[in-house]
Amino acid sequence: MLRTFFNRLGGFHVQYNVVSRYTLRDAQLHPESRRDLIVRVAGYSALFNVLSRKTQYDISDRTEQTI
Repeated sequence: MLRTFFNRLGGFHVQYNVVSRYTLRDAQLHPESRRDLIVRVAGYSALFNVLSRKTQYDISDRTEQTI
């Protein structure tokens, strides 16, 4: 997939968040239990719970991919 993305589709950048969508949704519902959850956001790392709700949803929505 990565070779196709970079070589055939001209991809430039990939960010990996190795966390499930469930964990991200749980962090939104129970932020006190996930205070140390760090995610990648457009080239930098941030604590998930200090991000805006919109950014949290953006990250969550692109976390799980299907083929």
